[in-house]
Amino acid sequence: MTDPASLVQLAVIGAPHGVKGEVRVKPFTANPDGLDAYGALRSADGRRFKIKRMFAAKNVMVVKFEGVNSRREAAALTGTALFIERHRLPEPEEDEIYITDLVGLEARAPSGEVVGTVKAVDNFGAGDLLDISLAAGGSIYVEFSHANVPDIDVENDFLTLLLPDEVDSGETRED
Repeated sequence: MTDPASLVQLAVIGAPHGVKGEVRVKPFTANPDGLDAYGALRSADGRRFKIKRMFAAKNVMVVKFEGVNSRREAAALTGTALFIERHRLPEPEEDEIYITDLVGLEARAPSGEVVGTVKAVDNFGAGDLLDISLAAGGSIYVEFSHANVPDIDVENDFLTLLLPDEVDSGETRED
């Protein structure tokens, strides 16, 4: 079995589309049309999903997976995260990073002081947000932008974080 830590999420299955087993899939790839370029996808529980055909529709892909032939079967897949093994991905370009590589990095101030740890990267529709678990307690969301994160050093497990003014004044959210 594949080590779950070596998996990278590429997409999530949404609601059924039609009555013949097609589903809406929200890809997290730079090129949504390339979702089928990696071969079979898998779920966290090990099920394999081979794409038979797909097409773009608004901000999702409509996908027909092999073996999914009814609306009922498609509906049962709603919410299923789709992954591939990390080694099947190309290495990111020099100024690129896989979002999954941010999770677990230490967040440091420019002075080197540890501010916290990246707990997750969320996107609620307006862009990526780093969920930072603060060393002082509590957590905050910080927009993932070059202005807030000027440096990322994956090899040494940290990123440089410039905290917004409201965080310096002590505003954090409680978990």
